[in-house]
Amino acid sequence: MSPPGRPHAGWRWGTPVILVLSGGLFVASALSSDGTDLRPGRYTDLASLVRAESVQAEELTARVTELNDEVAALSGGLGDAEVDGVQAEVDVLRDPAGLTEVSGEALTITLSDSPDDVRQSSTRNPNLYVVHQQDIQAVVNAMWSGGAEAVMIQGQRIVSTTGIKCEGNAILLQGIPYPQPYEITAVGDVDELRDAIDADGDVSVYRRQAGDPEIAIGWAIDEEDDVVAPAYRGLLDLDYATPIA
Repeated sequence: MSPPGRPHAGWRWGTPVILVLSGGLFVASALSSDGTDLRPGRYTDLASLVRAESVQAEELTARVTELNDEVAALSGGLGDAEVDGVQAEVDVLRDPAGLTEVSGEALTITLSDSPDDVRQSSTRNPNLYVVHQQDIQAVVNAMWSGGAEAVMIQGQRIVSTTGIKCEGNAILLQGIPYPQPYEITAVGDVDELRDAIDADGDVSVYRRQAGDPEIAIGWAIDEEDDVVAPAYRGLLDLDYATPIA
């Protein structure tokens, strides 16, 4: 037994070891965070997280656009006949691919969740009161059927490879989260666009629910004389699965 008043030998060695290990953990955390917050609890609500992620994604998208423009400029300056021929083919396809700006009259449809008082007083299926990705897709598909020259969601140009995905109470569009209300704009002949919207079965179901006072999900449609749809600025690379040999 150790004499009274003297620390045990194990404590004399254990304390420095614990301090060294703690210091190592602090260093590892600093290196892993790379100057960022390792704890997502900083975001007190989903809206703050959505805004932060949107800003970062938009900055990265702008950088990709700059690099693509730089690559195009360098390719055009090579003076190679084969490269010039391929570039000419690319230029012809830029417009139908959504890579050029389009302007003209447009139809805008706004979808939004039901008012809070309607949702809180109802005992029906809660899914009836929120906008889902299939609702947005139904409107977009109807617009394409109506001969739309360009379609935008939340002001972002969409193309044939654009994915629309629900993420909590927001949608992911080209990697950027957007909360409701959702504005879907199509540039084209507004009469033909209206006819296509009226004829679509999936959209009709949504509109009936919008007219039901016990659901009252948001629906608004507006015509605009002159709208500019910017060129698509997202990634063009495709990811796909390959079969295992």
